[in-house]
Amino acid sequence: MTDATTDIFVLSDQATDLAAATDPIHATMAGVSGHDHEWPDLSPGGYERRAEVWADIAQRAEACDIHDKRDQLALDVLLDECNLVATLTDADEHLRDLNNIVSPHQDLRMVFGSHDTGSQEGWDAILTRLETLPAALEGYRQSLEEGRRRGVAVARRQVEAVIEQGRLATGTESSFDQLLTKLETWGGASESFTDRARSAIDGAKGAFDDFNSYLETTYAPDSVEADGVGRDRYAMLAGLYLGTSLDLEETYTWGWGEVERLWSELQSVAAEIDSSKSSAEVFDMLMTDPAYAMTSTDEFIAFMKERQLQALQQLDGSHFDVPDPIKTINVQVEPAGGASAASYVGPSEDFSRPGSIWYPIEGKTFLPLFQEITTAYHEGFPGHHLQVGVQVSQGDRLSRFHRTWVWYPGSGEGWALYAERFMDELGYLERPEYRAGLLTSQLFRSCRIAIDIGVHLGLPIPDDVSFHPGETWTYDLAYELLRTRALLSHEEADSEVTRYLGWPGQAISYKVGEQAILDLRTEHSGRPDFDLKTFHADLLAIGSVGLDVLRAHMASHSG
Repeated sequence: MTDATTDIFVLSDQATDLAAATDPIHATMAGVSGHDHEWPDLSPGGYERRAEVWADIAQRAEACDIHDKRDQLALDVLLDECNLVATLTDADEHLRDLNNIVSPHQDLRMVFGSHDTGSQEGWDAILTRLETLPAALEGYRQSLEEGRRRGVAVARRQVEAVIEQGRLATGTESSFDQLLTKLETWGGASESFTDRARSAIDGAKGAFDDFNSYLETTYAPDSVEADGVGRDRYAMLAGLYLGTSLDLEETYTWGWGEVERLWSELQSVAAEIDSSKSSAEVFDMLMTDPAYAMTSTDEFIAFMKERQLQALQQLDGSHFDVPDPIKTINVQVEPAGGASAASYVGPSEDFSRPGSIWYPIEGKTFLPLFQEITTAYHEGFPGHHLQVGVQVSQGDRLSRFHRTWVWYPGSGEGWALYAERFMDELGYLERPEYRAGLLTSQLFRSCRIAIDIGVHLGLPIPDDVSFHPGETWTYDLAYELLRTRALLSHEEADSEVTRYLGWPGQAISYKVGEQAILDLRTEHSGRPDFDLKTFHADLLAIGSVGLDVLRAHMASHSG
């Protein structure tokens, strides 16, 4: 970068273009156009060059003139991103970026779900990416190999999970093969283009097959047995995800307190659903009785779409200001091979691609509903869909970099969990089984705090709780906690525990972030001019930022 501008918004525009060029996967998922045919350089040299770019941005950001609150927010989010890149690079995190949910191994496959599949331009980008995917995987392999040589290979459990995902990526239910089905559905491809697509898909699957062989024969033997990453690394990663520092022992104790409190509340709701049954029998009924479930994918998706539209139409103008471009939301089925939980992908920068909720339900014919209502409000409206949509729509208030690139789990997931609770306050969880779903969602996120901090820091289970008091954490105990308290299925609990072990520090962001928002609401509600709709608008207008930045700018909003 050579432009010597001191305007933070101009610099942020430039930073967006540079970020998209160095990380085209993120650009596609964020809806920033121009790089859908490219891959990031995932080799060690590529990460080093990316760090140099962000170091230069940081230096120039510090020299910018700041005139008002808007400028200060733009500067804060840009510097936070610079710090994040520098911290992760200095810690060699790119040399051990392999886990079961959010690493390049997943991104290289899942990015195709965010592509335009309705135009020739979109398919040209897809095929170019498919044809060059082997080179991107090779760069990724070089980084992991460098990490292996330096003795920073990841835990064996993560390697085994990724190998299994690789088998799915190359098997008969591969998401790559589903691209061919989409191409045929589009109907605009010539025979030669379709033949080229088949060849590119075969090449992509072959590349993942080769990568799997590398993991099995070279990388796995040097992977480590221990799942926990230790206090220092955990504190660093948690601080980056949250945008604040925590007293980890205090948070661990609080998380366990939430587990105990919510479990007690859940027993009461179970009795309300059916007092003639034990709570275990009630939960089993909710997960197995057809009266509480959908029996087809189409039926489930239609129900969730209707639920989203109803909430959006009824709450727009009364509790939230919903920008026109996000009054459309897609509800879609996620291809096989990913993690087990529902997820949200935001709209593109120009809103030509609507925001979408993705449900991992392909092939399922029995879909219990009691937990899915609160999940819909978390992933969709008024959760992530409103939060991300408001952020993307604020072209006159937020920098382009902030709108398209910035999303912190602390405030981001915290808002989505707050949205679940708020919908209960408004009466949208109108059936007792739906309230049971909310409580299991809250329990689930509280269990995450207990497991994530406890395992990675090696803390014992407290002596004063009802679940294995005083014992040392193991995978089996973490799995049991999720099965018996959060009521997850075997597949979900297995995937979740593996997730926490491979993505340290992120899982606590939900509950910690929600509590930060509740604390802000309590603080602001004591003011004589407090209005809840205005509070929500102010909070969402700041966007998903680090919790320290959020607190500072909420204070500024009300100052």
